[in-house]
Amino acid sequence: MPDILTSRFLFGPGPSNCYPEAMAALAYPVLGHLDPVFIERLDHTCEGLRTVWGTSNARTLPLSATGSGGMEAAFVNTVSDGDVAVIAVNGLFGVRMCEVARRCGATVVRVDHEWGQPVDADRVLSAHPNPKVIAAVHAETSVGVLSDIAALGAGKGDALLITDAVTSIGGLELLADDWGIDVGYAGTQKCLGVPPGLSPFTVSDRAFERRVKDPRSWYLDIGLLGGYVGAASGARTYHHTAPVTMIAGLEAALDRILAEGLDVVQARHRAAGAALQDGLQEMGLELFAAEGSRLPSLTTVKVPDGVNSAAVRAYLLENFSMEIGSGVGEFADTVWRIGMMGPNANSASVTLVLGALKEAIAKA
Repeated sequence: MPDILTSRFLFGPGPSNCYPEAMAALAYPVLGHLDPVFIERLDHTCEGLRTVWGTSNARTLPLSATGSGGMEAAFVNTVSDGDVAVIAVNGLFGVRMCEVARRCGATVVRVDHEWGQPVDADRVLSAHPNPKVIAAVHAETSVGVLSDIAALGAGKGDALLITDAVTSIGGLELLADDWGIDVGYAGTQKCLGVPPGLSPFTVSDRAFERRVKDPRSWYLDIGLLGGYVGAASGARTYHHTAPVTMIAGLEAALDRILAEGLDVVQARHRAAGAALQDGLQEMGLELFAAEGSRLPSLTTVKVPDGVNSAAVRAYLLENFSMEIGSGVGEFADTVWRIGMMGPNANSASVTLVLGALKEAIAKA
């Protein structure tokens, strides 16, 4: 059996290493999910999530699910049989959006892009004259690309805009209200520096008024969940037993991020991503994502010809206790994904990754 105390440098696409404050909070005494102390903690967490989302939405909460559950909640509450969903696809998670929307009964209008390229807002907005929803990934984890969500929001018309912010929340600029995001979902295990298990979720009043009133999923029904967080009237209606310990960890990480300053944290992520990308290119490696649209939080780099991707990753794990990610789909063996997220977004991490990767390529 492996040593359960083995530590890892988590420089893959997620989970990332966590903020110490988040890990310490996981050891807090367990509270009842209706305990007044927990309710105060939940309210404080929701307020912190409004800040990192850039929104005043009353229905902003830590959904008791991973980011994939957040994706399902976004669609199950907004589309039903025959509703048109225009979905931008420039990586794996855009593909998953299409499948989730299809299973919710939507008529999916898929707007494909070359993987590694950002979403073309004009193509997406002209794909259908009157969709119920338009959906896109802000930070496409599978390819390391950042797309312009504000352009989609500016031209969405009567449609609801759904946005995946799993790899951007807590580390990159995110302005849900200014950009016109109606439904947004994310994850805790990346720039927020919290273990996986929760999905920061936000719904505008506009989207709530136009929601599916009796969605296929009882558990993910935002009407019921909104009542649990007191969004409707301040009163609480029981919905489910919340993961109280995970929420304590999220609260602590949000407090830590906001104490540092959200703008400072975002600058730290940008600096770490730029330094990593510059260093990789100085090593003679080629970046995968389009120049000008590269994610600072998640860098994609092409595996050099003649180098065994899996052998390099195994060498890093065995010799440095370091994880980097492979590519996905057809790029599984030809691309590496390297994350600089949460507490890992710093110059020391960049130096460590570059030195370890150089050795691994030479010796693996």
